[in-house]
Amino acid sequence: MTVVPEVRPSPIAGLWYSGDPLELAEQVDRYLAEAKLPPLVGEVVGVIAPHAGHRYSGRTAGYAFRTVLDQERDLVVVVSPFHRFHPAPVLTTAHQMYETPLGTIEVAHDLLEELDQGLRRKFQVGLTPIANDDEHSLEIELPFLQRALRGRFRLLPLMLRSKNDTLLKVLGQTLAEVVKGQDYLLVASTDLSHFYPEKVARRLDGEMLRQIARFSPEGVLQAEETGTGYACGVAAVVTVLIAAKALGANHIEILDYTTSADATGDTTSVVGYGAAAILRR
Repeated sequence: MTVVPEVRPSPIAGLWYSGDPLELAEQVDRYLAEAKLPPLVGEVVGVIAPHAGHRYSGRTAGYAFRTVLDQERDLVVVVSPFHRFHPAPVLTTAHQMYETPLGTIEVAHDLLEELDQGLRRKFQVGLTPIANDDEHSLEIELPFLQRALRGRFRLLPLMLRSKNDTLLKVLGQTLAEVVKGQDYLLVASTDLSHFYPEKVARRLDGEMLRQIARFSPEGVLQAEETGTGYACGVAAVVTVLIAAKALGANHIEILDYTTSADATGDTTSVVGYGAAAILRR
């Protein structure tokens, strides 16, 4: 029998972001402070944020999380892709807590159980818990949440393998039912196009961001399917958009866009990063 540790230790601290708590806090605080937001009208229901190493996408991620700076949220839902193969379509953690150099975050297993039951009732597919995963795209957002939000929060982590539109619709709607009444924040973790010349990447990313700005889950999926836009976390974005709509959100503001060339200077093969706020006006 495999024993699941209570705390999921970070497999990426010291690699994807600083493993030193003081240095990490200082770096994240700087990204948050440097983000200059446009006037935002309405309540921030959720954000879309990139998930590369902080060196590459931290500046853009700062824009997303600046929107909730010094706010209190009891629950944060982070929906990300799962980059490795797994036969199950929707994954979550078997651990009781996530850990970063900034401390531990309790997992809301009671709400995960409620979500699992709702999914099984509506779609005959539930959540699959996994342990000791090395998925970076969910964890990379946690230090930003730990520094931006005031006070402790519980985490509802979801990692998606499937892009089935019916499943994503049911998942998003069920997620909205589970978090309604909570003081929540939704986070969709995604990067944009991968390894195109910067000119091509900006065209692809521009189309994906246009569909996100239109608040169109269908348009986001169609851009991916037709090759006119790309997001590695497309399923996470679609799920969060559906959940946010069901919770009354009605506007999306694109906050920032960069590519890895901004950090490396190499424009021959880049990754795109976008930040957006999902608002209820």
